Amino acid sequence: MTFSIVARLDDGVPGIDGPAWGVAVASKFLAAGAVVPSAWAGTGAVASQAFANLRYHDEARALLTGGLSAPEVVAALTNGDDLAAQRQVGVVDAEGGSASFTGAECGDWAGGLTGEGYSIQGNMLTGADVVPAMEQAWLAHGDLPLSRRLAAALLAGDRAGGDRRGRQSAALLVVAPGAGYGGGSDVAVDLRVDDHRDPVVELERLLGIHELLFGRPETTWPLEGKIADRLRAALDALGYRQGDLEVALNAAAGVENLEERIVPGAVDPVVLDYLEARAAGNDDDSDYMDR
Repeated sequence: MTFSIVARLDDGVPGIDGPAWGVAVASKFLAAGAVVPSAWAGTGAVASQAFANLRYHDEARALLTGGLSAPEVVAALTNGDDLAAQRQVGVVDAEGGSASFTGAECGDWAGGLTGEGYSIQGNMLTGADVVPAMEQAWLAHGDLPLSRRLAAALLAGDRAGGDRRGRQSAALLVVAPGAGYGGGSDVAVDLRVDDHRDPVVELERLLGIHELLFGRPETTWPLEGKIADRLRAALDALGYRQGDLEVALNAAAGVENLEERIVPGAVDPVVLDYLEARAAGNDDDSDYMDR
């Protein structure tokens, strides 16, 4: 009743050196993101689905921390489970090893595929083409950060048919060391669409807003000349008329939740575009990262 991808990617979070781990999932099930995915920076990630065993999450973390590989973790989880025939689980370990298990009693179509750094699985799907479509999308988007590659794979599975019962929820979880808000956690992305007619598309919309608000600047422009004039005009139009330009910019950032994109003495072009669009009356947050 669910399809998911679990993955590890080197330098998978922009602005963070080192690997990232993540899970994307969709299902005709309320709040699948509260049941299926778990991921831990430096350790690995897991998706537990079908007749999901929530104990798999803590058990998988302990086994991965103990140095077991993904295939060993899957074997340990399922060998000790009397209801393993009704379970489905995918695991990626710290080094990118992967494994997937589909119990014999999972609803048709059910199965999975694995490769270096990823595990894809689904059950109660419309057909055998859903999981390969996800794999193809994952492999075709090697230039994207982990969050976007996971989202692309999930969308491909959804558009190939996905859950044969319909659509309801989707979720995306990505972790990397120090990748959380203000560097205070490892959770780079944790987005959930709990009940929606088109949850995978809605998840992508939320991801765009997340990237706008919490992404790290890829480039910056000095606060001088025409750039300073443009910023001042936008800030004035929005009511931030403090005499000092940086003071006004910081005030706007505090209201608009753009603190992660503020750099002393400069402006992130994404922030400038956003503020100018706001000043022009465009209130749609979801467009900015696609420009």
